Amino acid sequence: MAGPVQRSVRLGAMLLEALTLTGSTRPRVCLLETAIGDDLSSYAVGYEAFSAAGCDVTELKLFPQPSASPEERLTSSDLVWVGGGSVANLLALWRLHGVDEAMRAAWERGVILGGVSAGSLCWHVGGPTDSYGPELRSVTNGVALLPYANGVHYDSELPRRPLLQQLVADGTLPEIAYATDDHVGIWYEGTDATRVVADSNIAAFIGPAAYVVTRDAGGVVERRVGVGESF
Repeated sequence: MAGPVQRSVRLGAMLLEALTLTGSTRPRVCLLETAIGDDLSSYAVGYEAFSAAGCDVTELKLFPQPSASPEERLTSSDLVWVGGGSVANLLALWRLHGVDEAMRAAWERGVILGGVSAGSLCWHVGGPTDSYGPELRSVTNGVALLPYANGVHYDSELPRRPLLQQLVADGTLPEIAYATDDHVGIWYEGTDATRVVADSNIAAFIGPAAYVVTRDAGGVVERRVGVGESF
């Protein structure tokens, strides 16, 4: 979200709420930009935004080697934020360095986990991705803290919607998928999707939304859930 002056960055309502829910007066935030090769400019943006919100910010880099013990760094955080990029590369490197298991340990301790694009898809079983090239394919080896399929960029990249529905219908992915248009997110409590959130004021009945895609005998059924609504 744009900040108060040109080229500055500030957190939107979704992340500000997540920080409040950590219960910490100065939340410890860990950033991971694995999916984009630990791009330093991406870390700089994250540091600026979270620092301005009153957080103690650190990161877990994997290039050229892990910058800290994954389990120590992640389990000592209040919130972990994962950036976008290649989810296939992210998953390969996380497993190579044990980040996937460290994420599970952090989650079980109550650390809030979140992210955008690849940083959303990674927590689920899988979903459509452009990680392998310009033609969308499925990834099915997500960290699976959430036992569902996931669809991102549902409104901005048109081929993703029919592919997600196909992958759910034919059994490649789980029988339930959660998808989001750009600029909205889904809040999970444990493994339960509870409500749809957004960074800005979006009416529930128009604009970006989330969706539940469920397999049935005839293929799939899709249900829209607007911002502020519960699942």
